[in-house]
Amino acid sequence: MTADSERSTDGAEPELRLVLCALDESLLAAWNDIADGRDGLTTHRGSVLDVRADAVVSPANSYGLMRGGVDAVYASTFPQIEQQVRSAVLAYHGGELPVGEALLVPTGAPSPTWLISAPTMRDPGERLPGDTVHPYLAARAMLRLWARAALDNGTPVRSIVRSIVLPGLGTGIGGASPELCARQVAAAWDEVFAPADQR
Repeated sequence: MTADSERSTDGAEPELRLVLCALDESLLAAWNDIADGRDGLTTHRGSVLDVRADAVVSPANSYGLMRGGVDAVYASTFPQIEQQVRSAVLAYHGGELPVGEALLVPTGAPSPTWLISAPTMRDPGERLPGDTVHPYLAARAMLRLWARAALDNGTPVRSIVRSIVLPGLGTGIGGASPELCARQVAAAWDEVFAPADQR
């Protein structure tokens, strides 16, 4: 089950609770900076799996391989998730989910029920350049999927996913700085959810 069809809700107030998770102080500080003053954003020091939410975000690669970083944690916790992601990538994107696109798959667990795959890199283990915009592209894809997409049966994603837990995007294996990641996630949030007259 994936979500790729878009519906326009430009300027919609976010009904979503996005929890920005960090295992280390530098990313937590960067998350706290952007959460301040943005309704719907909160932070958590600890694992993404510590937070009760409807969905978690996988910042994996374009092929859905989940062997390192937080994706290895997901693969260990949800034994069928890598196959679910890879099957959806093959069925809906011909085997490669580009950076800047996202899809939704069930985890097979009661909580989180869903995983959003939003790649930050094309190839597994890729080191991102210092001026990368991949965290922004991944965050924007994930937020657009939540705000505008529908499941294959027509159910809006936003009606079944009310809370999402987000790890750092590209800050692990990708090597992006926490500050760059946080700024780009904030830019994506503002683009998707800020009223048109405030953009």
